[in-house]
Amino acid sequence: MKVVILAGGLGSRISEESVVRPKPMIEIGGKPILWHIMKIYSHFGFKDFVICLGYRGHMISEYFAHYHLHMSDLTVDLKNNDLEIHRSSSEPWKVTLIDTGENTMTGGRIKRIQPYVGNETFMLTYGDGLADIDLGTLLEFHRSHGKSATLTAVRPPGRFGLLNMDGQNRVHTFSEKPAGDGGYMNGGFFVCEPKVFDYLAGDTTIWERDPLERLATDGELMAYKHDSFWGALDTLRDKNQLESLWNSGKAPWRVWG
Repeated sequence: MKVVILAGGLGSRISEESVVRPKPMIEIGGKPILWHIMKIYSHFGFKDFVICLGYRGHMISEYFAHYHLHMSDLTVDLKNNDLEIHRSSSEPWKVTLIDTGENTMTGGRIKRIQPYVGNETFMLTYGDGLADIDLGTLLEFHRSHGKSATLTAVRPPGRFGLLNMDGQNRVHTFSEKPAGDGGYMNGGFFVCEPKVFDYLAGDTTIWERDPLERLATDGELMAYKHDSFWGALDTLRDKNQLESLWNSGKAPWRVWG
């Protein structure tokens, strides 16, 4: 089963980093967040990736074109133009890199990779979201209901601590980064049937608007509730928080060994 990753956006809200690289190439623990996402999928046996490129997409292409060298110990004989690989820890991934246009919207990017997915069920997610999600259980849930698409519904933590005070300004309880208002939101990690391509008109189509809205209206969209860790790399603050989790050795999304 193919895994489609949307990796072409501008990442304007983290311009401190995205001015020089596409957001999926921003590093957490010395590795692009895109690598972390792929490691999650690979852990559950999904190793065939289709990556939708756009803004500075050549950097992602070059990363994977030279990935084997990045992950190897080697000797380079400059005089004889010879390369000897001593040890490689490259993952057994197949990665298809497709230029879906710098200004194409999310739905348009998905539409453009239809020939590479074919008439098969496929996974789909964003190139900036991490979770400790059980992808095997997600797929089982999707197959159980028979609808066209499943999205993963998450409840991200609040951004600030919450105070419960009385009339005399005495704090009764304090909760650091509690859950938000209790509502669920779209956290990515979709499973889709080929029928979803019928909901995509072209490059200007935004996946999160008309297609998902119409799928919901038609009764073809289901939600898989994920109440454990989910985090997105949207701002520099998010990057620092994810980096801190990784450096602590307790990154929740590190489901692989």
